[in-house]
Amino acid sequence: MATEKPLLENLSLNQITTEYWSLKEAVDGCVKADIPWISLWRHKIDEIGLSESKKIITDSGLKLSSLCRGGMFPAVTAEQRQKSLDDNRRAVEEAAELGTDVLVLVCGSAPDRDIHTSRKWVEEGIEQLVPFAESYGVKLGIEPLHPMYAADRSVVVSLGQANKMAEKYNANQVGVVVDVFHVWWDPDLYNQIERAKGRILGFHVSDWSVPITDTFKARHMMGDGVIEIRRIRQAVEQAGYHGPIEVEIMNQALWDTPGDEVLSLIKERFVEHV
Repeated sequence: MATEKPLLENLSLNQITTEYWSLKEAVDGCVKADIPWISLWRHKIDEIGLSESKKIITDSGLKLSSLCRGGMFPAVTAEQRQKSLDDNRRAVEEAAELGTDVLVLVCGSAPDRDIHTSRKWVEEGIEQLVPFAESYGVKLGIEPLHPMYAADRSVVVSLGQANKMAEKYNANQVGVVVDVFHVWWDPDLYNQIERAKGRILGFHVSDWSVPITDTFKARHMMGDGVIEIRRIRQAVEQAGYHGPIEVEIMNQALWDTPGDEVLSLIKERFVEHV
């Protein structure tokens, strides 16, 4: 049975929510706010290097829920696709070194007006990456994005599509990441969550509010929009997922707010709306 409210012990700060904080500032903020999990973005790791990033995480005692991101498989030339695959292998190595077994895949867009071929390239990229990831004990989490991101971020645009891709593999190799912002609109959502039972590798929360004026920074704090967050969370739990719940919000107003205030608001809204 799903609990009525999630425990704060499952709360994870997805680092993009406090984009203007360095990795050290984000980690220190979580420790201060008693947020036990964090999810890292690779551009923040690049700022200080992998070894220093690992030391900061290890010394803090925080648990790492995932690494964002791998993916971006489609490209016009074979050389570019190979570079992407090489970068994905580095991402796998980083995830393993940092101590998480989940690499989130934002699968990539259609670079040449050929969305059908781009989806093939995504499937080929995952197929080539799976043995390498498995050798490091890292699972690949396919995150479907809202269809409005097909042109610049991902041609995988529904949970059904992600499930179909993931089901080609063992659940210990490839799964899905359910992000409420990207899937809330789907009329088949709850059937697809049930279909993903045993294969859900992550759960992300934010909210959808209109008007959307910046597609990348379009998310809002939980409770400020229309998403049935609690219902989706309960469905994900009924499908067997009881892991960390990442608060992932790209929003300029939040980025401009002092990070400690953001974390305080996250905890308040997490209890109230998740």
